[in-house]
Amino acid sequence: MNPPGPVRRPRRLGLYLPFALAAILAAAWCVGWYWLRAEALRRLDEGRVALTEAGFTLDWKDRRVSGFPFRLDAEFTDVRLGEPSGWRLSAPSLKAEAYAYELGHWVLVAPQGVTFVRPIGGPVTVGAKALRASLSDFDHSPPKLAVEGLDLTFQPAPGAKPFFVNAARRLQFNLRPGPNDQGQIYFQLEGAKARLSGLFARIAGDKPVSLEADAIFNRASALSGEDWPAMVTAWRGAGGELRVRTLRIAAGDSVLDAHTGALTVGSDGRLRGSLTANLRQAPRALAAMGQEGALAPQAAYSAAAVASARSQGDVATMTLDFQAGQTTLGPVAIGPAPRVF
Repeated sequence: MNPPGPVRRPRRLGLYLPFALAAILAAAWCVGWYWLRAEALRRLDEGRVALTEAGFTLDWKDRRVSGFPFRLDAEFTDVRLGEPSGWRLSAPSLKAEAYAYELGHWVLVAPQGVTFVRPIGGPVTVGAKALRASLSDFDHSPPKLAVEGLDLTFQPAPGAKPFFVNAARRLQFNLRPGPNDQGQIYFQLEGAKARLSGLFARIAGDKPVSLEADAIFNRASALSGEDWPAMVTAWRGAGGELRVRTLRIAAGDSVLDAHTGALTVGSDGRLRGSLTANLRQAPRALAAMGQEGALAPQAAYSAAAVASARSQGDVATMTLDFQAGQTTLGPVAIGPAPRVF
């Protein structure tokens, strides 16, 4: 018999290699996360400088970026944002979060509410059970933005003008990009307790007010400029038009439901165009307008008669026109056209 050969030791490369690769990947991920954190801080500083040069203001008292290893969590205190026409927004605390592998989608939360300042009217503090937003698709025009608020309160600062809403059960705002240089706007305000007096108090009674609007606009890429008036002016000059798909305003038993129409903006900053609208309890609302002096009594009487003639049940179909700076409901001028800027 031949003597046995030397015993060969088993190779352990297959055992150690997976652990070595995992350690290398973990080290690379750590280095990459800290690079992303430094890049995020750098871009924040660059963005603040760019906004300042464009006439905006953006500032904060303190900031901190954390979230290792899979997220970027940015926390700001005393954030202040302003634009040249006078609108400003501030928040005692603002938290933003994005996954490290999906930095094109950010979620923002304002746990202590926000305060916005009107150019004419002063500050209004907004409190909420939840106030959050989502922002993505930065390379589209417009970017994708979603804002949601639950159980909101609106409190004007001492000396500021009243705000038309005291509280609301829910607020929702969506801005989405679409094909062919289009964009969509959706706004909903549910269960609002409005500060009503005179005419609107008579129409709404003690019941909540709600608002829903859904529209598509073209020439989305033309919405650019140093402030809001400049953006709208550029959009108007490019042939911008807003097509209303839904516009529903409910105040008590009176409801305005506009379902078709095209709107644009005149050189005076007011709406132009027309909407086909269904009005519930129109004669009652028009009579209240005459009694409160919002319309001449004879004009209100005539408009109520027209609404009654066009009513089927308690709903009348009429045209809402915005022309030459005036709003006309059927044959009756009911006030100035809404101002966009």
